[in-house]
Amino acid sequence: MGEIEQRPTPGSRLGAPENSGISTLEHGQKPPPTPSGKLMSIKIQMLDDTQEAFEVPQRAPGKVLLDAVCNHLNLVEGDYFGLEFPDHKKITVWLDLLKPIVKQIRRPKHVVVKFVVKFFPPDHTQLQEELTRYLFALQVKQDLAQGRLACNDNSAALLISHIVQSEIGDFDEASDREHLAKNKYIPQQDALEDKIVEFHHNHIGQTPAESDFQLLEIARKLEMYGVRLHPAKDREGTKINLAVANTGILVFQGFTKINAFNWAKVRKLSFKRKRFLIKLRPDVNSSYQDTLEFLMASRDFCKSFWKICVEHHAFFRLFEEPKPKPKPVLFSRGSSFRFSGRTQKQVLDYVKEGGHKKVQFERKHSKIHSIRSLATQPSEPNSEVPKQAQQSGSLTLGEGSEPPGGQSCLQGGDLATASAEDAERQRGPGPSRSPAGSTKGDGASGAAAEEDEELVKDRPQQSRPRPPQPSTGSLTGSPHLSELSINSQGGTAPTNAILSPNLSPDTKQASPLVSPLLNDQSGPRAEDEDDGRRKRFPTDKAYFIAKEVSTTERTYLKDLEVITSWFQSTVSKEDSMPESLKSLIFPNFEPLHKFHTNFLKEIEQRLALWEGRSNAHIRGDYQRIGDVMLKNIQGMKQLAAHLWKHSEALEALETGIRGSRRLESLCRDFELQKVCYLPLNTFLLRPLHRLMHYKQVLERLCKHYPPSHSDFRDCRAALAEITEMVAQLHGTMIKMENFQKLHELKKDLIGVDNLVIPGREFIRLGSLSKLSGKGLQQRMFFLFNDVLLYTSRGLTASNQFKVHGQLPLYGMTMEESEEEWGVPHCLTLRGQRQSIVVAASSRPEMDKWVEDIQMAIDLAEKSSGPAPEFLASSPPDNKSPEEAAGDQESEDDLSASRTSLERQAPHRGNTMVHVCWHRNTSVSMVDFSVAVENQLSGNLLRKFKNSNGWQKLWVVFTNFCLFFYKSHQDNHPLASLPLLGYSLTIPSESEDIHKDYVFKLHFKSHVYYFRAESEYTFERWMEVIRSATSSASRAHAPSHKESHVY
Repeated sequence: MGEIEQRPTPGSRLGAPENSGISTLEHGQKPPPTPSGKLMSIKIQMLDDTQEAFEVPQRAPGKVLLDAVCNHLNLVEGDYFGLEFPDHKKITVWLDLLKPIVKQIRRPKHVVVKFVVKFFPPDHTQLQEELTRYLFALQVKQDLAQGRLACNDNSAALLISHIVQSEIGDFDEASDREHLAKNKYIPQQDALEDKIVEFHHNHIGQTPAESDFQLLEIARKLEMYGVRLHPAKDREGTKINLAVANTGILVFQGFTKINAFNWAKVRKLSFKRKRFLIKLRPDVNSSYQDTLEFLMASRDFCKSFWKICVEHHAFFRLFEEPKPKPKPVLFSRGSSFRFSGRTQKQVLDYVKEGGHKKVQFERKHSKIHSIRSLATQPSEPNSEVPKQAQQSGSLTLGEGSEPPGGQSCLQGGDLATASAEDAERQRGPGPSRSPAGSTKGDGASGAAAEEDEELVKDRPQQSRPRPPQPSTGSLTGSPHLSELSINSQGGTAPTNAILSPNLSPDTKQASPLVSPLLNDQSGPRAEDEDDGRRKRFPTDKAYFIAKEVSTTERTYLKDLEVITSWFQSTVSKEDSMPESLKSLIFPNFEPLHKFHTNFLKEIEQRLALWEGRSNAHIRGDYQRIGDVMLKNIQGMKQLAAHLWKHSEALEALETGIRGSRRLESLCRDFELQKVCYLPLNTFLLRPLHRLMHYKQVLERLCKHYPPSHSDFRDCRAALAEITEMVAQLHGTMIKMENFQKLHELKKDLIGVDNLVIPGREFIRLGSLSKLSGKGLQQRMFFLFNDVLLYTSRGLTASNQFKVHGQLPLYGMTMEESEEEWGVPHCLTLRGQRQSIVVAASSRPEMDKWVEDIQMAIDLAEKSSGPAPEFLASSPPDNKSPEEAAGDQESEDDLSASRTSLERQAPHRGNTMVHVCWHRNTSVSMVDFSVAVENQLSGNLLRKFKNSNGWQKLWVVFTNFCLFFYKSHQDNHPLASLPLLGYSLTIPSESEDIHKDYVFKLHFKSHVYYFRAESEYTFERWMEVIRSATSSASRAHAPSHKESHVY
């Protein structure tokens, strides 16, 4: 207990302007001053049933008390919560945040105010913090016990099993029954005890944070989730109950919903004495009257419900807090009540902007809290769950237009797991250390850790036998629940994969790239030494072009080893791949690996001579690379037969996976190893991609050399040879890239029966907002040459996207409809059976979609007819997916949620589809083709915004992503950084970076500086990264007529 003035507000913890509490005020507007004077003590009952006393000034508004409670809990997302209490007429009402507390609570000594959830969002993944989800889980537990959350026995038992898992940990029948005997979670619990114990057995290895997530996932599907019933009568005198939710106003008869009025249909809400009035928008298809009237018990009951409706509408539908009405000069008419506080859109934007530190919290009822919090074993990098950017729109009641809000892009930290925790766990609970080459103290170290939050750190190794090579573990980078992938096969989580339920990102110390792994003597060099080495390099541009061949050849050899060594070793241990497939893959890769190993040696020997590590450079005999390139490219032509087999191997592998569950499981498990940092089928196409890189390098050399140069003739001859090879394989390459992309997308989608069919071509994927009765909702769209799919991200361990519907492109029309719907960058797509309205995040993004969709429509019109149905289960035409999702929960839904950890395969969450989802952007097949050409490897020095020293890392750029290694000899990356959405610039003078060849990457609060060794390498890194951070223009892309489809 303490005085409110001394407590920091959530706003100050987030770095907001002074004392702005939990409200977001307009620019220049100051929060209401907290009145001084006599203090009053108010008892608050928390969601964990504890009571706290708070002292506030008597004349303080209700907002001051809510601020105090949120500060006490260190709760950033306090806007979802409210304070309720019985007024002098024993009616339970919400504390008005604008009125003085003393005018609302007449006898504070005799009143206990309850801190409870007030606004239930449509999707619990919109809750950004673990603490917020924990409090929501406590609210669900409370509603179950009080009988508010009515549901069938299966649902109740499943909900309780997750509560038990979060409180006592893994299944033990004796402990379970003893715990259930002492704790009553539902009135008729004894009859469900066996079911609860049975369900609890399925949750082994699940952390309390995961249990909260699963609990909310099940609860949100229940019809009574977040519903508070208000008794009323209709015009005929029939007893009903009214309720308000994020979607609108609901009508119940008992516990059965009989009607719903979405906010989009409501024009005005009012009350007159005991009558509650809903004025609807005119609808020719509706049988309802223009105004609906309901009779409530008294005027106070009626006004209380009207206020709740006003607040729900404002919170979920408006962009920002409504402005106060000007006070009338003489007479006031009607209520002056208005919503006070941030809207949901403001809350989401505020939290996602980052910069705040998440703090530890105590789970009062969890017995495993103290055990797991003291564990020093390495644990999962991130306990946060998916963060979606679904936001509701703005609607002014009484106006004809409805402009729902646009989507807000997630910060990079939402996608990437916070890798800094791994470094802290490797060191144990000891004090943090500054990285080598840095003189900053603990505070700066913490800042560096925050900067590195964007990096995707690899997941600890699963405890199962591995090939004899160095440990590979399993690759993550998944933005979903921390342990879902590890535990998704139904086994007990390994000891080193336990995440402390109260472990907060505050415990982050240094990033993985400044961890002890990189702080040995061979780590970063001193800057003077580095500068000295750079000065000894030759200054000829040709030398740096030749060095690029060397660095990228190293990466190419490592990629070949993924197939020839790692994958072959895995396959040899299990009898799941047919001999015919083995003989098609490995004998066609091993000769390439042997050839390129010798090629790399020759290049490095030439560079050593060129750099002057031998006296031969004095004569100038070795300051060229064309002869080495010509000799080896001519040698490559002898391997052409093996290159032709790679497309056949790719098709045979995918066919084998489709026909064998064991082979599918083997390949899926191999993709989870750290060494397989890209999809497996991508490595099968690497030899074809490499030919294009040789061609680009030789083109740059020929452009650099004058015709009289001694090396020009060899370079031109080598260019002619490689151009011929590329031309022969070009058609196969395009066909295989499309084939590989279709199979990669298939892994990310649920509900697709036969995505990969002859003639289908992938065009674009990306995030758009779809307009529905709930406002704008984020959806992932996939455009092919015959159909457009829209999906939402699943909440299973596999983190895949669930198909909601398809729009065949044959007969589709498209028109811009910003004015009609009042939504920026809005399109209406009209199919033969269905029409949808979508909005892009920006005008350039919308233009890309318009161009590609129109091109796809033209292609579909030229084809023979409509696309085949290929969805496993398409939603009926007369029912939107959102309405279908609102149906009463089914046993299948509950079973899916219950067994998802057993049934679903682990699935990486850092695929390009997930990056586009979180960065709210899109990528086309043209962009993928450009990315294949723009691959680069080499050493870079990296620096964080708040760090002093530069750190040397081996960096590989491929697939729109930077992968970081300690050295080029490492078998797998330490971390990765997806670049879509990042800005690429050169540091300004004010940033105090006094070094040459430095470029800057930044996305919201994430800033990284990288330093190259020469002007040429600086320009090359800028060129390839720019290709990833800004999509390729179609003007420079190959014509669509040139493409070949599978």
